[in-house]
Amino acid sequence: MAAANTPGGVRPRVASDFPYRSPLLASLSALILLWDTPSMQSQILIKSGETLDQPAHQALRHLLAWGSMRPKALSEVLGTGASHVSKILGRLEQDGLVERSTDPSDGRATLINLTPAGEVAARGVYELGDRMIAEVLSGWSAADVRRFTALTERFVDDAIRAAEQMRERGLRPEQP
Repeated sequence: MAAANTPGGVRPRVASDFPYRSPLLASLSALILLWDTPSMQSQILIKSGETLDQPAHQALRHLLAWGSMRPKALSEVLGTGASHVSKILGRLEQDGLVERSTDPSDGRATLINLTPAGEVAARGVYELGDRMIAEVLSGWSAADVRRFTALTERFVDDAIRAAEQMRERGLRPEQP
């Protein structure tokens, strides 16, 4: 599928843009780049009438999935600096979606917690994701969705297991 130019001059990527030998890795790279692009996410959110921006969505999504976090940990999972996270959290605090508390394991540290309104907003973020995947798969049969879901779950489990091994030993030498 040819990729058209988009506002801002950035075009969605296609698998053939990535010179991997593995068509699976090339396709995953194209998908990750498409869905992980802040401008793409922002455009979708704006056109969906969402009032929270993309960084706020990411923060809420992580806080609901993993629970209370220190700002430094949130900064690491968001892949951004402490000052940017501070701005995100300031906006979320102002909107009443998060609050700060003292970390019971270290009285000098701060935890970021979802408020009840923040939990509702975070669940809304996941609902948007559910709507997005429903649109993507709208032309698929129920059997294809079940099969793809099972294979994806297997792939993710294997990828997590392999990532732990790669952290310990690096990559294996290429096989002849």
